[in-house]
Amino acid sequence: MVTIKDSVHDHIEVRGVAAALLETDSVQRLRHITQLGTVHLVYPSANHTRFEHSLGVYHLANTALDHLGIDGVQAERLRAAALLHDVGHGPYSHNVEGVIHRHTGKYHDDVHELLATGEVGNVLRESDLDPERIADLVAGNGQYGQLVSGELDVDRMDYLVRDAHHTGVPYGTIDFERLIRELTFVDGELVLAEGNVQTAESLLLARALMNPTVYQHHVARIAKAMLRRGAERLLNRAETTPAELRRMDDHDLLVALRTTPATAELARRLRTRDLYKRAVWAELDAVPEDVVDAGYDTVSELESAVADRAGLSSEAVVVDVPDRPSMTESTSRVMVSGEMRRLGKQSPLVSALRTAGKQQWRLGVYAPSHDTDRVGRAAVDALGLNLDGALVSDVRPGVTATLDEFTGP
Repeated sequence: MVTIKDSVHDHIEVRGVAAALLETDSVQRLRHITQLGTVHLVYPSANHTRFEHSLGVYHLANTALDHLGIDGVQAERLRAAALLHDVGHGPYSHNVEGVIHRHTGKYHDDVHELLATGEVGNVLRESDLDPERIADLVAGNGQYGQLVSGELDVDRMDYLVRDAHHTGVPYGTIDFERLIRELTFVDGELVLAEGNVQTAESLLLARALMNPTVYQHHVARIAKAMLRRGAERLLNRAETTPAELRRMDDHDLLVALRTTPATAELARRLRTRDLYKRAVWAELDAVPEDVVDAGYDTVSELESAVADRAGLSSEAVVVDVPDRPSMTESTSRVMVSGEMRRLGKQSPLVSALRTAGKQQWRLGVYAPSHDTDRVGRAAVDALGLNLDGALVSDVRPGVTATLDEFTGP
């Protein structure tokens, strides 16, 4: 057994197959992948890693297993899956996951080949655990996979509390002990027991408040978009293969960016926090539907169109189109009057939070600070934006924005 002091859960005891997995390269690699990627450029203390988060998920999984009365081989499978659930992450966590997926077809939870081979596969098989079944649990498959990856999973419980702790933002603070204590299975579905609508709402509310304040903060988004741009250039110039990019850690990617002429300037900007600035920050209603739903190739064409109108090279313009607002937590299931109901159908809070999510959505167009004026004007025309719904840098007088849009340096 290994006992580890954790900043969130105090002492975590790691035993059995998890103790052996802890020493593998795949798990130790997570020490060098930051949990929140570029968010540390907004909140300097947000330097926690996927390694400590994985330990937290393992700890909460253990607690849930005890509460649910799951033991034996099934419990060992779930402990292994909890510790290994993030080994498929590429550098900077979710920041370049979209780039990796476009080139490999794999997201971070597609880990079948990673668990089947090498040191991890050997440890699992030595403990009579099938790597294929562990990978299925990581992907959230089956009844018990919901504990690792689902609407009420221990992954979400740990990262909300951990991210709030390390950023100093209190909105992610949730009563995870009660959440775990009220978990139960009904007809193969993981649900919260009777009388816990508000408990489920607390999880949804925490995620909704952390999203604009931390996960989608405009400075973090700008840095994330620049990082994605750099990763794409590495792949397009065959400096790095998609498979190599997927297994890099944060330091590997920064070195690759710094030592490649085509990405050296982007690397310098990221390293020194000399980031692009907002030329446009447009609300959902201000953006044409075809732009909101644009794929990678279309966004690249839009960047070129904006750059051409502004008389700049395409490298000077980044168009950042986030996914449409969604709230997967609203599908959480809660027992109400003896019936299993989806939270979205039971809670009046859900519709209010969905409205808030739409209002918080922003399309961003970024450029070097000395080019934001002309890029903003060019973007309004090239993207067909409705000026009445867009915050555009110095394009029209009297533009206003809510205070949260301007927080952070």
